[in-house]
Amino acid sequence: MRIAKPLLLVTTPIGLAVGLYEGWRLAGGLVFIMAALMLVIAAAFGSVIWTIRRERAEEEKKQLESGASQEKQR
Repeated sequence: MRIAKPLLLVTTPIGLAVGLYEGWRLAGGLVFIMAALMLVIAAAFGSVIWTIRRERAEEEKKQLESGASQEKQR
């Protein structure tokens, strides 16, 4: 995983750019539809990641508050 994650982070945007370029050469204006689809998928991924991080932060905050209240009770 130490090698795979940075490799994916580098090659994915390069692959998308090359794919859009080749799509432009082959289909012309249809690339705009393909780019719009990629933007929708990126927005979906972003919203899922944002929700997970927000819920994790809320959970950690509750754990810290419950730990602090247990300290006060002692």
